Amino acid sequence: MNFSRLPEWTDLKGWRAGLLWFPQSEQALAQHEQDGLLVTGRSADGVVRIVAIGPFATLSAQYPDLPTTPWPGLCIAPGFVDLHIHYPQTDVIGSPADGLLPWLEHYTFPHEKHFSEPAYAHEVTAFFLDELMRHGVTTALCFATAHPESVDVFMMEAQKRRLRMITGKVLQDRHSPDGLRDTDTALSLRQTEDLIDRWHGVDRLGYAITPRFAPTSTPAQLHGAGEIAQQFPDVWIQSHVAENLDEIRWVHELFPQARSYLDVYDRAGLLRQRAVYAHCIYLDETDRQRMVEVGATAAVSPTSNLFLGSGFFDFTAADAAGLRYGLASDVGGGTSFSPFHTMHAAYTVARQSVGSAGLSLAPEHLWWQHTAGAAQALDLAGKVGNLLPGCEADFVLLNPKATPLLARRTAQTETLAEWLFALIVLGDDRLIAHTVVQGEVVPRQAPAVS
Repeated sequence: MNFSRLPEWTDLKGWRAGLLWFPQSEQALAQHEQDGLLVTGRSADGVVRIVAIGPFATLSAQYPDLPTTPWPGLCIAPGFVDLHIHYPQTDVIGSPADGLLPWLEHYTFPHEKHFSEPAYAHEVTAFFLDELMRHGVTTALCFATAHPESVDVFMMEAQKRRLRMITGKVLQDRHSPDGLRDTDTALSLRQTEDLIDRWHGVDRLGYAITPRFAPTSTPAQLHGAGEIAQQFPDVWIQSHVAENLDEIRWVHELFPQARSYLDVYDRAGLLRQRAVYAHCIYLDETDRQRMVEVGATAAVSPTSNLFLGSGFFDFTAADAAGLRYGLASDVGGGTSFSPFHTMHAAYTVARQSVGSAGLSLAPEHLWWQHTAGAAQALDLAGKVGNLLPGCEADFVLLNPKATPLLARRTAQTETLAEWLFALIVLGDDRLIAHTVVQGEVVPRQAPAVS
């Protein structure tokens, strides 16, 4: 569809700056325009979208009376997409532990109990969403907690900010502490259906059926979740798989009939299009081929995997299998909200992985996997993660001179790849000069001062 030809555009605006986007929506081939123009407008459905993109000298002649804001020295890029993040773990980020399972026991589970209190959930959610936007993340697939209130609060706060967000009530009816465990499996499934009816598809919100991970759900709960997934094919599914060797041994003990950890979900009807599984470190070839066959996606969480000592995602094997994947922060197991830290960690992991030994991920590929590629993995290609006409108007303005070192290094780069790599390695939240959601600049939150 040629969105620029549609007659119903209103509230047209121009944004003049450098431009970074992916002209071919199926490939990680970035294009950079030194002096570009981005045109946004409100479509008939009320959503603010990108109308046109191109060189300022060419495009400005087509829109001679367009009110345009100049952003000299900045570069417009797609808003980042985070494929896997736990909003209730915001306050356990940076907690020391011996590994995944001790970390869950000592920090995560005790903290998540508090989210039965709506006032507490509101405060954390507001901080979390503002922090995401401060780091340039405009779309995310998020875990809530086992409490339905944690979903309601998150959705209301995301709706208030006009964000495209996806979340779901965590399903866990065993091997979980009191106050977090679903004591009534049938009720937990009814609550999931009620939340889907209440929130999925409202404004820019989506719902994800969310078993925490196989060990904390009974077979009855997993199969019940699979039945809901069959009933609602356009909702997402999210969980964890093959993250940690101790976890994998535990899964084999609990589900001895399953061929693999991933097979537990497959048998329950939880492996399909719009199913996103975090980590996917210890998959075998059969697992990868099965994910490709059904259209499931891996959410690669490199800062978390490094921090918890879980292992290294095998990018080479994933690419050979044709497995779809994207990048994720996994906060609070991950160590930063920053997409730049995540991309940098992914580069490091690819260099260390046994199967990917010596692999040097191209900067364009890293950027793609946190924007347009992640959107494609969520089945949202053409909606978010890019600047193509028709995409929703969520983007960031990058300041390559945000720090003295960035300014010095980027001034000396000779290719787009060098420039992008310098931003990835040296960037942090200061690189995000502005975040734009639905065509409006998000006010920057002042740092908290005690």
